[in-house]
Amino acid sequence: MKTIGLIGGMSWESSSAYYQIINEEVKKRLGGLHSAKCLLYSVDFAEVERYQARGEWEKSGKLLGDVALSLEKGGAEFIVICTNTMHKVIEYIEEKINIPVLHIAEATATHIKKSNVSTVGLLGTKFTMEQDFYKSRIESNGIKVLVPDLSERDMVHKVIYEELCLGNIQQASRDYYKKVIKRLVDSGAEGIILGCTEIGMLVKQEDSEVPVFDTTVIHAIESVNAALE
Repeated sequence: MKTIGLIGGMSWESSSAYYQIINEEVKKRLGGLHSAKCLLYSVDFAEVERYQARGEWEKSGKLLGDVALSLEKGGAEFIVICTNTMHKVIEYIEEKINIPVLHIAEATATHIKKSNVSTVGLLGTKFTMEQDFYKSRIESNGIKVLVPDLSERDMVHKVIYEELCLGNIQQASRDYYKKVIKRLVDSGAEGIILGCTEIGMLVKQEDSEVPVFDTTVIHAIESVNAALE
């Protein structure tokens, strides 16, 4: 079994889900007292969010690159960034280390293709929904990506940072997300990517009439696949 290096804390709520899913999956596959070999470096999200808000992506990239290097030195054999948005700085991370990074969008695209879905709606932070670093990875796999309109993107983003990252789950926000999902489906989405690792705390499959692709679950299970290869 390979040792997984987890870059977490963005937010810690979703990082705890990674840890749980990974260990449950290892136990399910190997049985007995088996658990995952992993290292978790949890950053201070307030520092990372400050860089995000200021557009100082190079600073956040170098920060996470140093974290990845620490994990490599600690024995990690590959890196899992436990957040969608910070894959924007994956190049800064990769240039610091000699071990691979398991990309969340690539894992998600592979999962979507197995479901025979060709058009998806994407929910996430504004950075993920609006910028090319994430969508292009999905689209390069032959999958069309739809995003909510501007006002909806603003609200989806606000709920993530002001509620979900604080562990605050509100029914009103769930209802709003369901309306956004419905509009994406009406626009042609055959599936919905929960493209922020916290959204799965709020939205479940029963909240959508089309398949929901929870990137936290997909990424965590793919990390087990890589660890047990």
